[in-house]
Amino acid sequence: QVQLVESGGGSVQAGGSLRLSCAASGYTYSSYYMGWFRQAPGKEREGVATIDSDGSTSYADSVKGRFTISQDNAKNTLYLQMNSLKPEDTAMYYCAAGRLPVCSSTYCYIFAGKVFGYWGQGTQVTVSS
Repeated sequence: QVQLVESGGGSVQAGGSLRLSCAASGYTYSSYYMGWFRQAPGKEREGVATIDSDGSTSYADSVKGRFTISQDNAKNTLYLQMNSLKPEDTAMYYCAAGRLPVCSSTYCYIFAGKVFGYWGQGTQVTVSS
C-alpha cells in the first residue's frame, strides 16, 4: 500500500529556509501525482503545492515565489524547498499522493483540480518572528 514518510521540519526564524522531504513506497511512484498540504491549529488543511509525473507544478498563491516543489523519481522522493519563511507558514506539513479524479480513501482533499487521498504522518514547521 501507499506509504509516505515526511522529514525535514523544524523551527526557524522568519526569513529562514527549510527543505522538507517525503519518501514514498509501496506503489509505482511515477504513476501518482504528489503534493504538499499544511494545517495550522484550528484551521482547515490547505494545499501548498503539487507536481505531476511530467514535472508540471502548481502553487498556492500564498507561497508562490517562496516555495519550490520537486521530485526525484529515481529515489521515489518528493521535496519542498521553503525560503523566506513567515510566521504564517507555521503548520504541520503533510505529503500527499493521488491518482484518480475521485476519492478512493476515507480522507481526501482537492487542490489544483486533483484529488489527494494518501497521506504521510506530517512534519511540524514553526516560524518565529
